[in-house]
Amino acid sequence: MADKRPDFQPFRTLNADGRILFITRSLRLFAYGFLSVVLVLYLSQVGLSEAKIGLLLTLTLLGDTVISLGITTRADRIGRRRMLILGSALMGLAGFFFAVTGNFWLLLLTATIGVISPSGNEVGPFLSIEQAALTQIVSDERRTQTFAWYNLVGSFTTALGALCGGGLAQSAQALGLAALESYRLVVIGYAVIGGLLGWLFTRLSPAVEVPASVHPSASPVQKKGLLGLHRSRKVVIKLSALFSLDAFAGGFIIQSMMAYWFHVRFGVQPALLGGIFFGANILAGLSALAAARVASKIGLIRTMVFTHIPSNILLILVPLMPNLPLAITILLLRFSISQMDVPTRQSYTMAVVSPDERSAAAGITGVARTTGASLAPIFTGPLLAQAAWQSVPFFVSGGLKIMYDLLLYWSFRSNRPPEERKKTAGPGRDT
Repeated sequence: MADKRPDFQPFRTLNADGRILFITRSLRLFAYGFLSVVLVLYLSQVGLSEAKIGLLLTLTLLGDTVISLGITTRADRIGRRRMLILGSALMGLAGFFFAVTGNFWLLLLTATIGVISPSGNEVGPFLSIEQAALTQIVSDERRTQTFAWYNLVGSFTTALGALCGGGLAQSAQALGLAALESYRLVVIGYAVIGGLLGWLFTRLSPAVEVPASVHPSASPVQKKGLLGLHRSRKVVIKLSALFSLDAFAGGFIIQSMMAYWFHVRFGVQPALLGGIFFGANILAGLSALAAARVASKIGLIRTMVFTHIPSNILLILVPLMPNLPLAITILLLRFSISQMDVPTRQSYTMAVVSPDERSAAAGITGVARTTGASLAPIFTGPLLAQAAWQSVPFFVSGGLKIMYDLLLYWSFRSNRPPEERKKTAGPGRDT
């Protein structure tokens, strides 16, 4: 019993700022899950073709990339709290315009400058800045566990959002509302949550900002860094390239596209879609929590790679299943280990950069992931439009992700974070 208690320690010992960051993470991921299950269905009801939807989702993610890069690389200098509030405003703006117009060009403009998550996963500047703030709150030894809880909370609330989004649309239709209007209710809810997030971020204290002792302005050498980076530039660039490949692969099977695939392939209705992705995200969250224990035994890089490869083999198997129950079973098995690389990836990135580079490093690697993910839907849309090619995105995604795993292990297996170097050095020795 005693050895299980440390897993809960990071969550119990968070200060007020940490609790706010966990709450904002929960609300935001609820909103992303809430919208993702019905987003493609909504755009289809608005009258957009599969090709236009793919283009729109690509530009949505590309716009998030530009916004995130601009905000996160300035957050340590201008203020993390200010940048989080700005991101919330862009999230609410995007939800509002998606709800009030079906014009493709207006949607395209809104998607480009706003913050919309078609995948149910994190987009925008929030994650990078929150990671930097959380890293200041906890010790190196607690960092991975704290990120595991942070991801667990996000997965649970994404799952709840998916369940509520699908259930709300289905219930509204059962009460006589047209499909388009039922989906629009969900989009309006997304916009409202964006406004609520902005208010919560105003409650953060100055403690979430970069400490004065390590502020970039304190060193003339650090001022010369590109996009807020200096000593860690090479590591961040290499990680960004690899993370971009992984995200590009994942972009072929984002949650809204996968929900659409289940709807077309097996005729699954919104309520059941919500239930499927509720279960999937619950399992994903539990896998993220397990990652901390595994990483403490075999290290962050090995945990990222050795759990990711089997999950991608299962992803390839999903479209090969002959019926819905088997397809759901394989999908849920995949999600049960699919997110063990997430808190370990976040923790590793924060561990190998300087404190005054953390927002920038998280932002740049996050932007690399968003860029990679944004390029894939433009290919997935036309594939889903052809019955003979609807399973291809699963195969492409799984294959590319396995390639990423092998490259990551080869590149970073010897570059260990501080807590692993301390463990190797042993007590009483200078690391």
